[in-house]
Amino acid sequence: SQLVQDAQRHGVAVHAVDINRSTWDCSLEAGEAGAAELRLGLRMVKGLSEEAGRRIVAERANGAYEGVQALLERSGLDRHALDVLASAGALRPLSGDRHRARWAVAGAEKPMPLFPNMARYEATPLLKKPTEGQNIVADYRSTGLTLERHPMCLLRRYLDRYHYVRAEDLSGIGDGRNVNVAGLVITKQRPGTASGVTFVTLEDETGISNVIVWRKIY
Repeated sequence: SQLVQDAQRHGVAVHAVDINRSTWDCSLEAGEAGAAELRLGLRMVKGLSEEAGRRIVAERANGAYEGVQALLERSGLDRHALDVLASAGALRPLSGDRHRARWAVAGAEKPMPLFPNMARYEATPLLKKPTEGQNIVADYRSTGLTLERHPMCLLRRYLDRYHYVRAEDLSGIGDGRNVNVAGLVITKQRPGTASGVTFVTLEDETGISNVIVWRKIY
């Protein structure tokens, strides 16, 4: 997550896992202006085996997948693999948002000898779209990072009310002042040589702040 955010801050475009564009590993693509852009690989999807991921890519050489049912029939993926792909948003090109993708996966069926093709028409249900917060939580849960806004953005208006300071603004505050900070805990270290002191790194939408927690406070 931190590596991807750093790349984005340096102007590198990063694209989500895509069933029709991602290889197993993260890869580079040529953008419209010719600049290299990063495409997240299928390896980022938690719970997807490498064997299943490489099978997806190999079968895709015969043409892009046009639907979840076609994906199931061509790649032979099991229900678990389809579920984790849907949760990661990787099926967006086939079904739309995560809710629609999960619905499509629930209706996909393996072909039978008498009916080798199980494709059929069904009306699209009127499922409510996931909220931004739901998408962000699902991103972290399924791939360990998000390309949406940073989670702290969703809380910022409440934090501003209580004068929480953004990481990027800490350098302009004088020594000796009391400040409130908030963020995701991305590292927490308690070295044996530090006499019980804990070092915490917090991340918000503007950067990181380092917090020293004395033993009695910890």
